[in-house]
Amino acid sequence: MTLISIIFALLLEQWRPAQRYNQAALLVSSYTDLLERHFNTGVSRHGIAAWFAAVTPLILITGLVYYLLLNLSPVLAWIWNVLVLYCTMSLRQFSRPFAEISQALKEGELPRAQELLRQWSGLPADELSSSMIARVAIELGLVHSHRYLFGVIVCFVLLPGPMGAVLYRLADFLSERWESHPGDGSGEFGQFAASAFKIIDWLPSRLTAGSFAIAGNFEDAVYCWRAQSESWANHSQGIILASGAGALGVRLGDSLQEAGSEHYRPELGIGEEADNDFLQSATGLIWRALVLWIILLLLIGIANWAG
Repeated sequence: MTLISIIFALLLEQWRPAQRYNQAALLVSSYTDLLERHFNTGVSRHGIAAWFAAVTPLILITGLVYYLLLNLSPVLAWIWNVLVLYCTMSLRQFSRPFAEISQALKEGELPRAQELLRQWSGLPADELSSSMIARVAIELGLVHSHRYLFGVIVCFVLLPGPMGAVLYRLADFLSERWESHPGDGSGEFGQFAASAFKIIDWLPSRLTAGSFAIAGNFEDAVYCWRAQSESWANHSQGIILASGAGALGVRLGDSLQEAGSEHYRPELGIGEEADNDFLQSATGLIWRALVLWIILLLLIGIANWAG
C-alpha cells in the first residue's frame, strides 16, 4: 500500500497539480497564525506549547481517520493515504520553476530568468548573472526536492498510515513560519520549532543525500558531504547540497551579488561552474533518486509479501 500510495499521489499531482495555497494549506496557516498570536510572548516554553498544540491534533486526526477507514475497507484507507500525500508531497514545487528558468536561460532572456528566480526564492535576483542564477536554481531544486518529496516519503514510510507525512510537512512549515529574526520581538518563541524540525529531519536529510550520491558520482558526493557540509549554516541543507553538488560535478554556494554588495557563502562541490546544462543534469539526478526510492520500496514490498 505504501508504494502504490506514493505513485498514485505523484500521478494525481501531475494530472491535477495542487495549488501551493490550497484550502487545506490556508486552514493550517490560519490555525498556526492563531496559535502564534496567543502563545508568542518571546518565551521558549510557550513556543514548545504552541508547537505541540499545532502538531498533535492534526496528527491524531489524520491517524484516527486512517484507522477508522482501514476498519471499513483497506481501499478507503489507501484513498486517504493518497489524498494526504497529495496535500503534503509535491514534485512540481521544483520541477516547474526548474523548467521555466532553464528555458529562459536557454533563450538568453536573463531578465526573465531573474524574475522567475525571484518569484521562486523570494530573494532579489536583479544583479545575478546567468551562472549565478543556474547555481541558485540548482540549490533550490535540491533542497525543495528533499523538503517536498524525499523527506515526506521517508517519514511516510517510517510512521504508520499517513501520519509521518503530516508530521514532516507541519514540522517543516512551523520551522520556517515561526523562525525567529533579530529585532522582530519573537525572542525564543521559534527556537523549539527549528530544533524539532532538525531532529525530525536528521534521518531524512541523510537518506536524501545518500540517494543523490548513489544516483550520481558516488565518490565525489561522499567526499563533498564529509568535507564541506559542516561549513553551511544549515547543516541538514549543507549535507544535501554538498552531496548533490558532488554527485553532479558542479560548484554550488560561493559568493552572490545582492543589493550592490557581495554576499559570501561557503563553496560546495567540485568540478565546473554551474550553467544551464547543469540545470538539466540536476533534474535528471532528482528523477534518478526518485526511481531509486521506488525500486527500493518495491523490493521491500516484495520481501514482506514473500515473508
